[in-house]
Amino acid sequence: MLYEEGEEMLKCTGIPTEENLKSIIPPKERLAKGPVAIIECFENIPCNPCYTSCPRGAIKEFEDINDTPKLDYEICNGCSICVTHCPGLAIFVVDESYSDTEATVKIPYELTPLPLEGTFVTGTDRGGNPVCRAKIVKVQNTKFQDRTPMVTIAVPKELSMVVRFFKMEDYFDDNTIICRCEEITLGEIRDLIRKGYTTVEEIKRISRAGMGPCQGRTCQSLIMEEIARATGTRVEDVSVHTYRPPVLPIKLGKILGGEKNE
Repeated sequence: MLYEEGEEMLKCTGIPTEENLKSIIPPKERLAKGPVAIIECFENIPCNPCYTSCPRGAIKEFEDINDTPKLDYEICNGCSICVTHCPGLAIFVVDESYSDTEATVKIPYELTPLPLEGTFVTGTDRGGNPVCRAKIVKVQNTKFQDRTPMVTIAVPKELSMVVRFFKMEDYFDDNTIICRCEEITLGEIRDLIRKGYTTVEEIKRISRAGMGPCQGRTCQSLIMEEIARATGTRVEDVSVHTYRPPVLPIKLGKILGGEKNE
């Protein structure tokens, strides 16, 4: 049997082409309104749990059980019930109204351990290639989900139709500068955590991270995320370090009286 070029690529790699995706991506106007399901099912197979599970009737009834799903974007409210009922893990929920700069992508996740809310991961495309740093916004794992947890990640809005999974490893490597004021790398922070320094205050005192002019405004959250990941705790349970005056950085000229007060 002969296939079109896009169909052949899909069958060989499992990765849809741009032409495949054009048929299932909602209009920009609908994406801007709020969460909506994205059904990336392109194979004609006998499967219809998405249709039978949809409480709003947004997924149209199949004339033939081998048909691919058809979604009415205006009826769909992104409830995500179809996400956990899809045996092929081919349904995602995208919300481009999340913020001015970010969108969320809700992903079915059948691996262990589950990621921690508030931590950062590496967002990957459909081929598993890293494309951005993503934040774990929510993890849902209830008995009604039939052992298919859902993980919601926040990604740059322009990548909402690109990111479809994530890697637990952080997007930054050990050579990444975490504290710019003191030029401390992520590798140095990780070494300290492995040695038993598991609070921001301890790491601050031993390494000077957070003691520069910005008083930890650029590095504290990153250090907290790394501690949470290494210790298996939630980011919000990691204590912050002690701030020293001045809380806000000021120019030396103002202290010396060399500038007029505004």
